[in-house]
Amino acid sequence: MSDRSRYDLPRWILAIGPVFVLLAVCSLLYLTSPFGDLSGGSDATTLEVLWIVTVIGILAGIVPVAIGMLWFPFIRNLETRYVHGFMTLAAGVLVFIGLEIVRDVVELTGAVGASALAAGIAVGSGGLTFGVMYVASRWRQRTMVTGGKSGVEIAYLVAIALGLHSIGEGLGIGVSYVQGDTATLTLLVLAFVMHNVMEGPTVVAAVARERATPPLRHFAAMGVIAGGPVILGGWIGSFAQSDLLAILCYAIAVGAIVQVLIEVGQLIRIDAEAVLTRTNAASFAVGFALMFLLEDVLTEAILDGWLLTG
Repeated sequence: MSDRSRYDLPRWILAIGPVFVLLAVCSLLYLTSPFGDLSGGSDATTLEVLWIVTVIGILAGIVPVAIGMLWFPFIRNLETRYVHGFMTLAAGVLVFIGLEIVRDVVELTGAVGASALAAGIAVGSGGLTFGVMYVASRWRQRTMVTGGKSGVEIAYLVAIALGLHSIGEGLGIGVSYVQGDTATLTLLVLAFVMHNVMEGPTVVAAVARERATPPLRHFAAMGVIAGGPVILGGWIGSFAQSDLLAILCYAIAVGAIVQVLIEVGQLIRIDAEAVLTRTNAASFAVGFALMFLLEDVLTEAILDGWLLTG
């Protein structure tokens, strides 16, 4: 099917199609055991651990991001102000994720014995990440012939920031698997699938403002960058369980998210006189609220249901 024929589909199909795909994936994960025997992680060989964690990472990380990116044709046909609304919705998602990570860092810092060292690692790695990304962004802008910002480049930055966050998700998956905690692991996979599906439109929102649709390889690359690090985090969590390492990964993600938020605001300003409009403010609030619903309310409901039936 060509790009043109995809965009000519009824708008309601473009809008709700990814939702049905997500529901189908979640149903299959809930009703089947696609990973094999999850309770044997503590006795599994190194290769078995790597294989199972990789499969889980693909299903919990890359697949839901790809599902979320299916909303691109719908976003693509919107007016500029509504495209900006999707970009600020993405900002709301990023802010929620950033605050959640900061909370995790604070909790881990208080839990480790060397709290001063942990705090130093958090502040230093987060600040360094922000600084490196900021300098790289300024250099990129100076070297661009047109002097403008590319939506594809911003989308890659968003994917990188989300990918760094995904490492933290993988840490939880890896630890749960090697401990043989089947209930927690299944809960995490379902929660991350629902959570990460919002990362798809977050990534492609900046691309929607471009006149020409980028080649499919860019979408594939951004999906892997955003969701693939769940696999890396799973490997780390399986073999190197360390609170200080988790703090380092989380802090790097926070630094990247802050820089990406600045980039998104600057990208909107190119096409609009003001970043803070009623549409953008409402979209930001919706993005934040959706992540709260998926991360806290819905996850807690799934956990309560699991405990009642388990």
